[in-house]
Amino acid sequence: MRDGTTPPLRLAVVVKGYPRLSETFIAQELLALQERGIVFSIWSLRHPTDSRRHALNERITAPVHYLPEYLYQEPLRLLRALPRLDLRRLWAATRVWLRDLRRDPTANRGRRFGQAIVLAAELPADVTFLYAHFLHTPASVARYAALLRGLEWGVSAHAKDIWTTEAWDKREKLAEARFGVTCTASGADHLRSLAADPGRIDLVYHGLDLGRFPPPPDRSGALVRDGSSAGRAVEILSVGRLVEKKGYDRLLDALARLPAGLHWRLVHIGSGPQRDDLRAQAARLGLTERIEWRGAQDQAAVIEALRHADLFVLTSIIAGDGDRDGLPNVLMEAASQRLAILSTAVSAIPEFITDGAQGLLTEPEPDAIAAGLSRLLGDPGLRLRLGEAAQARLTAEFGMTAGIDRLVRRLAGAGSTATA
Repeated sequence: MRDGTTPPLRLAVVVKGYPRLSETFIAQELLALQERGIVFSIWSLRHPTDSRRHALNERITAPVHYLPEYLYQEPLRLLRALPRLDLRRLWAATRVWLRDLRRDPTANRGRRFGQAIVLAAELPADVTFLYAHFLHTPASVARYAALLRGLEWGVSAHAKDIWTTEAWDKREKLAEARFGVTCTASGADHLRSLAADPGRIDLVYHGLDLGRFPPPPDRSGALVRDGSSAGRAVEILSVGRLVEKKGYDRLLDALARLPAGLHWRLVHIGSGPQRDDLRAQAARLGLTERIEWRGAQDQAAVIEALRHADLFVLTSIIAGDGDRDGLPNVLMEAASQRLAILSTAVSAIPEFITDGAQGLLTEPEPDAIAAGLSRLLGDPGLRLRLGEAAQARLTAEFGMTAGIDRLVRRLAGAGSTATA
């Protein structure tokens, strides 16, 4: 990618929090970049809050730096940073920030600029490019820090950050970023509609590193669970944060509408702010004894649960504030284990699953979800066919390598321009 006279690409990767159990896709990407020989450091805006971490993160050897989560906690660090900055660049970046602050007069906007000052001052001299995950807060910090250091930057956008960030903020970031990548066609179309140069926006599916997953279990045979009795209750698995956009309240309502003679149990993996409300809802609906809430789990536990389950369900919706899923990696993880999938026709999910081919897609309403569940719970043959088709599509079209190749080309091109 480079000749012997060009400095190597050295990235500073800006993330909101690191490591996070819910962001396996970021860890997967960083490990792949590391294996391609790209040198980077990780700069996190928040300290980790999960009590566990994926084995994937243990393999990433890049140094991790934590910026001041709240400026009042580390005021001396901010004060020490200021004299280390070029005054002309500091003034230029301050003008940009003040213009943003007038449109977004929040404490969070002030914190972003303070974090950017610390980042710009503490970045090693050999860093050639800033790369942010998420278009909202991390991209703001990367943008301001790039102005402060005279560097270029790029961004990987995902889901909530695309749909809940103000249009003016997205337009200005996309005008300044060297490139933007995102993981869904719907997201890419939206960002291209806002970008001054649509050619800077790439669709890069996260895909799945299939080498991290075991061969799927045998899901055929006489003992397959069909819901006909308590001993053959179908195990439904769902993995996701307990937040509005995952639609778990609708899933619970749908489960309560299933026929009394259909036997099933639900296993949920994940944590989130709706935990207590959803457990209370399950109790009101008389479902408590049929649901196991396992909380946050690492990747190994998730894979084991996928292998044991009979059906994977994710009832995504568009939240009241516009937040929504992109293409959840967990759907591809379920497909890797040849697990039948029921999901909703929301956002980018139909980019991976065609209704009736690789899974069932329903409207995000309890009656429709219940109808899909009834169909799948009692039909092991249909579950087997859909699971096999989902695994085949994953293998043929959604492996990780093509996406990483595309991202590396973007990074290499941007880095060579920045160091020329």
